[in-house]
Amino acid sequence: MEQRVERLIGLIERMIRDNRSVSLVNFAQSVNLSPSRLRHLFKAEIGIPPARYVRMRKMQEAKLLLETTFLTVKEVANRVGLSDESHFVRDFKQIYGSPPAHYRTAVNRARNATYLVLSLSSLWPQVGLSSL
Repeated sequence: MEQRVERLIGLIERMIRDNRSVSLVNFAQSVNLSPSRLRHLFKAEIGIPPARYVRMRKMQEAKLLLETTFLTVKEVANRVGLSDESHFVRDFKQIYGSPPAHYRTAVNRARNATYLVLSLSSLWPQVGLSSL
C-alpha cells in the first residue's frame, strides 16, 4: 500500500477514536499532497474515496458502540463525530438495514437467546437430556 495512504488511514483511525473532526484538506497537507491528488491516490489504493471511507469507519464504530455500550443513540452519534442524530440514523439504516435503536434491540435479543441456549445446554447432562 502506498505509504501516504497508509498514513492517512492511521490518521483517520486516530481522529475517529479521539472524536475529532476529519478534514481532507488537513490530511492532504500532512502528507504534502493536494486534496484532489490525495482523493485520487486514496481511491486508487482503497477503491473508495476518502470521505466514503471515513463515513464507513464511523458507522462501523457506531455499530460497535451500539453492541457493547449502553450509550443512547444520540451519544453514539456524538461519539463518532456526527452531531445530527437524524442524519446518523438515516445513514446507519442505509448501511445496516435498520435504525440504530432497532439494531441494538435485535443484537441484545440474539445475545440473550444465545446465553439462554448455552445455559440450558450446560444443564442437559445433569437432567439426562444429553441424548437429545
